[in-house]
Amino acid sequence: MKQKLSILSLILLAGLVSHDLTAQFKMFKKSEKSPKVHRTDQFEPHSSVSFGVGTSSYYGELSPYVRPIQSTFNMIRWNLAFNYTRYFTPNWSGRIGLTYARIAGDDNTLEGVKGFEANFIRNLHFRNDIKELSLLAQYDFKSGGRSYERREKVVPYLFGGIAVFAHNPMAKPESSLYGTDWVTLQDKHTEGQGLPGYTDKPYSLIGVSFPIGFGVRVKINKDFDFGAEVGFRYSMTDYLDDVGGKYAATEDLTAQSPLAASLGDRSQEQIAAYSGKDRTQSYVNFLNANGIPISDPNAPVVSTNTGIGLKGNPRGSSSVKDSYMLTNFSIIYHLPVKIKCPPLR
Repeated sequence: MKQKLSILSLILLAGLVSHDLTAQFKMFKKSEKSPKVHRTDQFEPHSSVSFGVGTSSYYGELSPYVRPIQSTFNMIRWNLAFNYTRYFTPNWSGRIGLTYARIAGDDNTLEGVKGFEANFIRNLHFRNDIKELSLLAQYDFKSGGRSYERREKVVPYLFGGIAVFAHNPMAKPESSLYGTDWVTLQDKHTEGQGLPGYTDKPYSLIGVSFPIGFGVRVKINKDFDFGAEVGFRYSMTDYLDDVGGKYAATEDLTAQSPLAASLGDRSQEQIAAYSGKDRTQSYVNFLNANGIPISDPNAPVVSTNTGIGLKGNPRGSSSVKDSYMLTNFSIIYHLPVKIKCPPLR
């Protein structure tokens, strides 16, 4: 009987030892497994550079916000852009951009448009070359693999940020008097800014804008993408077009220079300086429609009867700042990631 109990005890002891060893072995194997790694831990930050070209459109006094389609396409111009992008996570990246964009506007594009007859008579135009430095945050709606080589084939994204730009609006003077060369406008004080008797200072040629937009990248191969995007820039200046305040007195501008006076009020010009189009018939139609019968469009009646050109009357509106929109089509090159070698021991 004692022998049977001893054998039974040995069996139970062996079972307990076996169970304990099995449990310890499982725990050891579990500890050897790598901890679960999140997708962001696997991601390798990398960079890309891009160069692109596209279009530019201006919105302001000479290209009204209330006519967005016409304002976008009437005076469409061009832009060149270079960007450096750093991809910090699968979805978030930062971007530094340099852009050279030309924008333009002309009151004569509103000829015959109901409700904008006074804009046509005002007869102002401009062009402005904008040199922009931007700092943007970018969010990708799709995240790729661990490395840039395994990125998604099509990636839509949003971006937004801040930009600083240099600009200097220009216009063509009346060719019969001053030739056809473009002249800068800010230094002509066309609204009396900085002149004796006027409270406004000359506007700054350095501005700030807030870009926001969307785009898409399409993978071409391991290293290259094709990119397309649209970005709207709301600026903090109302003088991308040199128009934003009130008319200055003609005699005050003439005292500075006859050229300045001619650029401040252009309502009497029969020929549109930018397009070269004869404005005479539309000019006469406007006067007759406003109860001013006239057969000689050279008669100086616009100012005295409609207020256009008179000191203190609106030349522009400062209620909404000027803006510009850029489209861009680019080639994107993803910079190779340096291979990290383990340290020597």
